[in-house]
Amino acid sequence: MNFTRWSARFPGTQRRAAARRADRGASPAQRGERAVPAARSECGQPEDPRCEGAAAPGGREGNEEPPAGEAESASPRAPALEEFSVREILGHLPGLVALTYGRHHRIAYVNDAYVSAFGHRPTGSSVTLSCPELADLGLLPLMDQVLRSGKPRTVKSRRAHGGSYTVSCLPVDLPGGGVDGGVLVHAADVTDHAEAAERLRASERRHRETAVTLQRSLLPQELEQPDDLRVAATYQPGGTDAAVGGDWYDVITLGAGRTALVIGDVMGRGVRAAAVMGQLRTAVRAYARLDLPPHEVLQLLDGLAAEIDASQIATCVYAVHDPNEGRLVYASAGHLPILVRDENGAVRRAADPTGPPLGTGGWLHTSGTIALPPGSTAVLYTDGLVERRGEDIDEGVSSLERALAGATGTPQVVCDRLLRSLGVTAEHDDDVAVLVLQHPARSGPDAELFHNAALDLLGGVEAAPRARAFASGVLSSWRFPVELRDLGVLAASELVANSLQHGTPPMRLRLRRTDRRLIIEVTDGDDHLPRRRRAETEDEAGRGISIIATIASSWGSRRTPGGGKAVWCEFALPARPAD
Repeated sequence: MNFTRWSARFPGTQRRAAARRADRGASPAQRGERAVPAARSECGQPEDPRCEGAAAPGGREGNEEPPAGEAESASPRAPALEEFSVREILGHLPGLVALTYGRHHRIAYVNDAYVSAFGHRPTGSSVTLSCPELADLGLLPLMDQVLRSGKPRTVKSRRAHGGSYTVSCLPVDLPGGGVDGGVLVHAADVTDHAEAAERLRASERRHRETAVTLQRSLLPQELEQPDDLRVAATYQPGGTDAAVGGDWYDVITLGAGRTALVIGDVMGRGVRAAAVMGQLRTAVRAYARLDLPPHEVLQLLDGLAAEIDASQIATCVYAVHDPNEGRLVYASAGHLPILVRDENGAVRRAADPTGPPLGTGGWLHTSGTIALPPGSTAVLYTDGLVERRGEDIDEGVSSLERALAGATGTPQVVCDRLLRSLGVTAEHDDDVAVLVLQHPARSGPDAELFHNAALDLLGGVEAAPRARAFASGVLSSWRFPVELRDLGVLAASELVANSLQHGTPPMRLRLRRTDRRLIIEVTDGDDHLPRRRRAETEDEAGRGISIIATIASSWGSRRTPGGGKAVWCEFALPARPAD
């Protein structure tokens, strides 16, 4: 805005202009007389009318601002950029500065900080000979590139001479001919920042190693190997850039030839997720000893997960294999479906039921079944195996199905092949757990070690003698030693007698042998589970379960899915001589 043109319209401007014209035509004495202010005694009171219009010192009225021209003349002149000393500025910079010229990068200038860090560098010498620190920082090719392209370049946290530096190289145009230009090298010492970052990385490595150690220590160190299944598992933590998660698995023998298989994934990362995983795995083993149906185990886990940490969500699938039925009974809490490959290579997915993850509460889980005949392979896995960024997880499961269809060999070989087929490497961005179980199809001499026999009992007084005769004949045909045969017949007799007294029809006696044990089991229609108790001398009953517990290697009972119960006992077989 033009203040000179507009200032003539401001109040009092005309009077000041007239006074200045009068001053130019008056003598010095007259100008001084007009400049003398009124006496203090005459203007002592602010309301004195004689004070109106009194001039302030310097000839201006007390309530008026100085003219714009006078204010500008009082301010110092802004210096031009050319008046600053570039050498002095560069010399006082805390960063290291070196100025080079020509395609051989000869030294034109280094500042005091550069000299303090690396020593004096003679002017005119080539940096290749005089500045080994620049070569250690890897700057010579970068300086050539900057000189050719005329574009600045920066490299971060390069180490040289015990320090770390972030270096910028800027092209410089030099006046005069015969010179190809120059490069200004500015290095900022970031040693403290680099050391702090390294300490942070070391702390993260220690934290990760602690989590991995905790994770692996909480997983089974050696999988139980059931008589009727072949099992292998693999756990691989994520790469160094991924924190350890809460993937876990377990194999639990339940007795009577039955096996529980479980795999789960605690959402989250680090030691906390691993600790929650350990608590859930311990709880699963405890609940499995109760020999509950899969959906009841998940129901108990659901409540426990909410008590451990309401913010931690976990997925889990719990399955039970019964060799007498040739199938898996399972329940899933938000987990990925079980895959089963049959002997011909066809792959099936386990269907629903699938409930929400553990810890959500308010859901009644249910159990489902999937066939696992001899010669088939089942795979339980966590989402790290099939989940990829930018890809639907169903596509990953489909890829796993295709990989499983062509995966043959032992369970451990199948584990390794699935990891390779799905592209899981040591730098994978998520934890991966895989559990593979095979129900082998036996033939030849190996098949002679596995037998089943069953007898339906209608009840009545003839049931016990029939059971003893049946057990004796079967055990004799299996060529057991006389002592073991007699113990087996006694156990079958006691279990049948207990069922006749406390159970209800239908009743069934089942004998099963494997390469390692003899299993005797009796089922009936009553769901009241027996318990071992101390019988008094005068008692006529109550000693059957105590006899079983004394002569057998182990015993137990469970409720059956259709109602009723099963009571069983096992006898360990003598070890076979090595071939």
